[in-house]
Amino acid sequence: MKHFSVLLFGIFIVLTSSFLGLISSSLNQLGNLKQSTESLELNDAGEPTLVEGDPLYPMKLSGLSEQGHQEYIQLGCVNCHSQQVRREELGKDLERGFGQRVSVPRDYIMQSNVLLGFSRIGPDLSSVGARKNDINWHLLHLYNPQITSPGSLMPPFPFLFEAVEISETIATDNALVFPENSEYSPKEGIAIIPTKRAIALVEYLINLDINYNLPEAVVTKNDTGE
Repeated sequence: MKHFSVLLFGIFIVLTSSFLGLISSSLNQLGNLKQSTESLELNDAGEPTLVEGDPLYPMKLSGLSEQGHQEYIQLGCVNCHSQQVRREELGKDLERGFGQRVSVPRDYIMQSNVLLGFSRIGPDLSSVGARKNDINWHLLHLYNPQITSPGSLMPPFPFLFEAVEISETIATDNALVFPENSEYSPKEGIAIIPTKRAIALVEYLINLDINYNLPEAVVTKNDTGE
């Protein structure tokens, strides 16, 4: 076949252009996404615009939350937790109360590293901050998940805490508050103090919340998944 090289080159061009077209169209679509207000209003030209003065979503993480974001990655939380509420035809995420609406690409535009996850050994954390906003609960859960969630498969992270003797010279204001008669409570005279790493991670977790309206995703479920 004297034209075989031409045919091969043609096939290469078709496949390459198709691939580049797919990539460029996706980048064009996602790259143009910006923060939005929960509702929009029409301007004089009849075009939907942001409501001036309303908060923009998704919000940018604070400095402490961003530190916690990095801790989340380093500790491997993404190996067991997802951050994507799936459509109803793909699962029962809304029914389980993982979020009040499904996740959409705009939810992730302010994140330096998007942590969708690939496994769900533990619950989805897209809106864990809305479900659990008690800082002490999250700290106890990190220290030993059996305290807050008996039977949990999550490993404990005691190295994120320090056991100190209670004295007048050591501040214990942020010590963990254990349930009464808990078998995991420290010995008398000892306080469990969270490190900066633990505090940052919990700050990140309680700020995970996609329960806000976007133009393409409106809240449809309440916090119980009903």
